[in-house]
Amino acid sequence: MFYRENGQFKTSYRADQQIFPIRQDRVAIALLLIVAFVVVPATASSYLFSAILIPFVIMSLAALGVNILIGYCGQISLGSGAFMAVGAYGAYNIIMRVPGVPLVVALILGGVCAMLFGILFGLPSLRVKGLYLAVATLAAQFFADWMFLRIKWFTLDNASGSVAVPDLTLFGLPLESDLAKYLFCLLVLALVALAAKNLVRGAIGREWMAIRDMDVAAAVIGIRPMYAKLSAFAVSSFIIGLAGALWGFFYLGAWEPSAFSLDISLKLLFMVIIGGLGSIMGAFFGAAFIVVLPIALNVGLPRLAALFGHQITTTAASHAELMIFGALIVWFLIVEPHGLAKLWSTGKQKLRLWPFPH
Repeated sequence: MFYRENGQFKTSYRADQQIFPIRQDRVAIALLLIVAFVVVPATASSYLFSAILIPFVIMSLAALGVNILIGYCGQISLGSGAFMAVGAYGAYNIIMRVPGVPLVVALILGGVCAMLFGILFGLPSLRVKGLYLAVATLAAQFFADWMFLRIKWFTLDNASGSVAVPDLTLFGLPLESDLAKYLFCLLVLALVALAAKNLVRGAIGREWMAIRDMDVAAAVIGIRPMYAKLSAFAVSSFIIGLAGALWGFFYLGAWEPSAFSLDISLKLLFMVIIGGLGSIMGAFFGAAFIVVLPIALNVGLPRLAALFGHQITTTAASHAELMIFGALIVWFLIVEPHGLAKLWSTGKQKLRLWPFPH
């Protein structure tokens, strides 16, 4: 009964079109932000920041970008790892080659590099779709791996292709502690998520969804498929490239091309499928599932075996983790193919009617 909107009257069109029109949602989001920005920094340990929170925040940002392209525009992509790599190497080259450039400017320009790269490999979407488009974007992954490994200019003539970022500062303040890195990444995520939510609710978001549902009908009613598809690739690649720069600068610190392999592209794809296609909230659910579950299994399996008087080796735990993880993904896709966001939405709808039958 606490989730009903009885008595919450909308007296203007603007009030009716709020991102969170129900008061309870606004209160819940405010409390969530307070917990994320105040409670967690005051209570979390250094291990929690470095192993869980920072990867979760950055992967949520990357999944958000992937969801715009796949979930909202319906363009399948397997090159997300390549876009992350372009963003990371682009920001690295800018901050190393341009003396005195601010960190925020370098990160944004890294996202712009990924955006241009995404538009280039988004051009096949004008001619092909489905599996063929997935193969075309997969070519971006292999091309990026080759480019950053073979063209030494991108790595400042480092033969191994590995790079390391210098000491990070923001407006003269150091960003070396895990707490500072977490807060910076969280602020970027909050701003981008707000912008993406408003974007998908606007005219461009409706064009993306029209292309996703039926591109021929969308073209008939005056939507330009070329503009809609390439704009989706541009926005998505920018966000993914920004996430890649954060991943390299704030999580890895030093990396090589294999850090942005096909494996990370598949993980991002699983995040949006499990979290929920076409849902901003789904990006957070999917990232939590992919990032937190393997760590929980890695920690919990040896303890569970110890309760029964057995010991499990590291190799066996790793294999069991992969088996359980894969089985859970398959089970979840069978039970709820629309993702965790659909379960969340269904639960809210039931709360609005409880305790009456429905």
